Amino acid sequence: ESSRAYGRDLLRGIATYARAHGHWTFFHQERAVRDPAPARLADWRADGIIARIETTKHIEQIRRLGVPVVDVFGLHRLDGIPSVEVDQEAVVRLAIEHLRERNLPHFAFCGYPGLFFSDARSRWFVRLLAEAGHDVHVYQTTRQRPNAGLSLVEMRSLRRTGHLAAWVKSLPKPTGLMACNDMRALQVLEACAEQGIAVPDEVAVIGVDNDAVQCELCDPPLSSVDPAARQVGYEAAALLDRMLSRRKPVKNPILIKPSVVVSRQSTAVLAVSDPYVADAVRFMHARCCELIRTADVARHAGVSRSTLERRFMRAVGRSPSAELARMRLERVRELLQHTDLSLRAIADRVGFDHVESMCRLFKKHAGQTPGAYRRHAPPPDDSLGFAPCTPR
Repeated sequence: ESSRAYGRDLLRGIATYARAHGHWTFFHQERAVRDPAPARLADWRADGIIARIETTKHIEQIRRLGVPVVDVFGLHRLDGIPSVEVDQEAVVRLAIEHLRERNLPHFAFCGYPGLFFSDARSRWFVRLLAEAGHDVHVYQTTRQRPNAGLSLVEMRSLRRTGHLAAWVKSLPKPTGLMACNDMRALQVLEACAEQGIAVPDEVAVIGVDNDAVQCELCDPPLSSVDPAARQVGYEAAALLDRMLSRRKPVKNPILIKPSVVVSRQSTAVLAVSDPYVADAVRFMHARCCELIRTADVARHAGVSRSTLERRFMRAVGRSPSAELARMRLERVRELLQHTDLSLRAIADRVGFDHVESMCRLFKKHAGQTPGAYRRHAPPPDDSLGFAPCTPR
């Protein structure tokens, strides 16, 4: 399946490995996830297969071929068929970290009950936030049949928009809401619009998959966890290569940890009740890429620097300078992931006096240098709709 970013990125990762590690000839046919294997696959006499194995029919068809197979779906645990898949706990941790940075007091999860990846993300979301002392509001609806596919479930959910809208309206405000994927997040945003609920001020929404086209078509544009599908494809190809060379796989499953949240307007909020701090935050969001300091923020808010720092600590739990640094580092991450700008150019665009100070701060907070972060982030060709931060 390649109609969505996740499937396309799996294929890109596979192709990247093949280009770097030898000559492979591919057989690939555009199809839906649940479609059976191509009828003439046996005639093609493949040496190995990488597949998103969803149905028992897939398993039967693939096993009959008697060749090495790597699964990149993760629904089944199959003897002799190892899998490479996204670490769902890591996906959820990134989403929670992103929402908690916005000082949101309430949390909610909206998924497709009955679909394995949605249920896994829901369980981790509830568990991790409970460990941090937070309750979670979870959307409940009729559970899907075990053999229902994602596309079918998404279509059926369109019949229950009223139920979803009523649930979103019932949430305490402001709330940080994680959706199981970008399509579900889009449906949540539509429910918010129907109910007159302001996004992100009342409900801040984050999805998963970072499908750039889908995220940019949302209103407002959707923040999303990039699940590192390209790395999943790359590692799956590497694993298949080991199997073709008759070397044993190292472990099963291989879990790939995503490391990037692409922040857009759907979570561009910092929830505070103090009007001076709220005004300061809005100013910082608008001007964080300029060479502004805490004194400039205090002057805009109409209070002294010491007063702003005291009120900011009480309302947000960190200083204005720490919040300004967080905003700037978020922009740095975006530019590292989505552009090939030099570190000097990024420092200039994001309001750092010196590239060295940007690199030190980035390593302190991200645990790695900007260069290392860029090497592990997806290449910049997925930047459709990305608007880089530029000085005014």
